[in-house]
Amino acid sequence: MNRDRISEYDALILVSLVWFLGKFVRYLFPPLFESIQGAYGVSNAVVGTAFTGFMIVYALLQFPSGAVADRIGPVRVIVAGALVAGAGSLAVVFDAPFAALVAAMLVIGAGTGVHKTVSVRLIARVYPARTGRMLGAHDTLGAMGGVAAPAVVVAVLSAPPALAAVLARLPGADWRAPFLLTGALAVGLAVATAVRLSGSPAATGATASDGDSPGAGEYLRLFRNPRFSAFVLVTVGFSFAHNGLVAFLPLYLSEAAGLAAATANLLYSLVFAVTFVQLVTGDLSDRVGRFPVMVAALGLAAAALVALVSLPSLGLGAVAAAVVVALFGFGSHGFQPVRSAYLMELLPERLAGGGLGVVRTLLMGAGALAPSAVGILADAVGFRPAFALLAGSMGLAAVVAAGLWVTE
Repeated sequence: MNRDRISEYDALILVSLVWFLGKFVRYLFPPLFESIQGAYGVSNAVVGTAFTGFMIVYALLQFPSGAVADRIGPVRVIVAGALVAGAGSLAVVFDAPFAALVAAMLVIGAGTGVHKTVSVRLIARVYPARTGRMLGAHDTLGAMGGVAAPAVVVAVLSAPPALAAVLARLPGADWRAPFLLTGALAVGLAVATAVRLSGSPAATGATASDGDSPGAGEYLRLFRNPRFSAFVLVTVGFSFAHNGLVAFLPLYLSEAAGLAAATANLLYSLVFAVTFVQLVTGDLSDRVGRFPVMVAALGLAAAALVALVSLPSLGLGAVAAAVVVALFGFGSHGFQPVRSAYLMELLPERLAGGGLGVVRTLLMGAGALAPSAVGILADAVGFRPAFALLAGSMGLAAVVAAGLWVTE
């Protein structure tokens, strides 16, 4: 009986573990920005632009991955992506010029970029009656990678003598050590996914409907629907604000709010520690509707960003910062599974795979620009104006979503 239940959830468990690892390696970088700056002598703008490059590659893979999965099956795409991301992670382990580090980041961006579009479509097909709940579970486990990443960074950078001796034997500096773990786990998960899911219903669950493949013009015509275009604006505004914050929150808390670097990194993990809210919002949206949950979540995230910008002026300390960061996490994580579930309902069945890829390309493209924009603005006028821009972007998303709800 237990074995049957495990088999039923094989697809969810494996793709969610791959997503966890993808989020883990992505969110290793922001807590390491200070170490990278020290190692290479580069500015906020440079590390922000490097992370933007990572996110642009990630964004550009959204549509192609969906289209390829429609043809060869999602499992092959997920396995290939995990192997590519693992190779990029292993490359980071070795001391090399900054250009080589950036190149490895781009490879990781490509490997992780193929996963989310394919996995959302797969889960929606395999669990059609429980899409919101299952996407909530998938995104929750993925977001836990963001909890683990800063904690691992803190552990490595403040390693006790015994661990420090082990790290000293690695080919690169100690801050590179987490990427060795990531690379090894990525290869292992790729093998497990290929063995367990290949040939199963999950392997073909996300394939397109029989018939000719849709052309690019059909995907573009989706934007003739005003509600579709408006919801894309909601996702773009959210993604810009969310990605800008997660790229620079540790530095913001240490430089603008005056917290110690270790404290800032631990508070950064709070953004992801509250990820379990996705289990609630995904299931709740199945019951009460998508828009009430989305508007509440976006409104909370926008209010938290405004409070975060105000923290330095109010002279509040780590406890207040922790509360605000946690509230942002509740809002931003609460929105994500509901967004994906709504898009699966909004898109026509024949265009669902590629349509989701188009939307994710746009939202991740906007999110990819955020680290560079925040880094450049922070160098020019400071972190608080940069984070005020993020608050405005999140507020716009909340207002447009409320308009869609009212006119539904």
